[in-house]
Amino acid sequence: MSRFRDRTEDFKDAVRQSAISSGFNESKLAAIMASFIIHKPRQRTPFLKSALKTLESIGALDQFLSKHRKDYVDRHRTTEQERDSIEHEVTAFVKACKEQIDVLKNCINDEEASSKGWLGIRDSSNADTIAHKHGVVLILSEKLHSVTAQFDQMRAVRFQEAINRAMPRRKLKKVVDSNSIDTSKPLNLEHRETNENQPEPLRVQQELLDDETRALQVELTSLLDAVQDTETKMVEMSALNHLMSTHVLQQAQQIEHLYDQAVEATKNVELGNKELSQAIQRNRSSRTFLVLFFFVLTFSILFLDWYN
Repeated sequence: MSRFRDRTEDFKDAVRQSAISSGFNESKLAAIMASFIIHKPRQRTPFLKSALKTLESIGALDQFLSKHRKDYVDRHRTTEQERDSIEHEVTAFVKACKEQIDVLKNCINDEEASSKGWLGIRDSSNADTIAHKHGVVLILSEKLHSVTAQFDQMRAVRFQEAINRAMPRRKLKKVVDSNSIDTSKPLNLEHRETNENQPEPLRVQQELLDDETRALQVELTSLLDAVQDTETKMVEMSALNHLMSTHVLQQAQQIEHLYDQAVEATKNVELGNKELSQAIQRNRSSRTFLVLFFFVLTFSILFLDWYN
């Protein structure tokens, strides 16, 4: 048997000598060889960069909520001002993420509009890319919805705690008001007896103080009722916001499903057009065959008649 010899090194030396004779130095050759071994990463598109940035923002928001969850829920750990600042930061985060997602949607719509021809026919080569981008936006929307749902739960816990804290105070206020009404009569009698014994200026001043005290009690009671109504409405608004975001997510899923069906319908229309064109060609060929058949048949009959 003949022995094989490895000539790889000889080939490399020949290539090196040829490159050096063509004007390449050692540094350029090393860079070229390194590019063959370690490929350069593909350049990311602006859409992909924006999508990754939005994903990082949503991840940072999730980490922020996980870090401050106990501080926001437990009122003994932080003050109301700190909880309000946490809520403000989360709201700013969510608004920024929604704006980024809206920018991505607008980019997709612009690209989809530009991919259509002058007859409104969409380019089939770009349809898969647009569908992929729609999927990316849908995933980002779902992630943002899951994070906002967690924050809605935290906010609902805070508002429910505020309502529970205010309800016993309201009941206690009603009991105190009823007791004050019951005790107002003997106190008024005592005040009248004391006021009769007091001089006229002191009695007038005491009556003014009593009137101001009653007015303050009524005003504070009305303010407490207004605050409790506001807290109840805020809890209801939070629940409605969560419900609306859930319906928006379901609507986004339905839109994605409709888009898939539209893409599939477009493919079916293209296949139908191909079948129609093939049927037209078959009709033409069958028509030619029938004409040829009748011509040959007529010629055969004439030939047989002439022959006889």
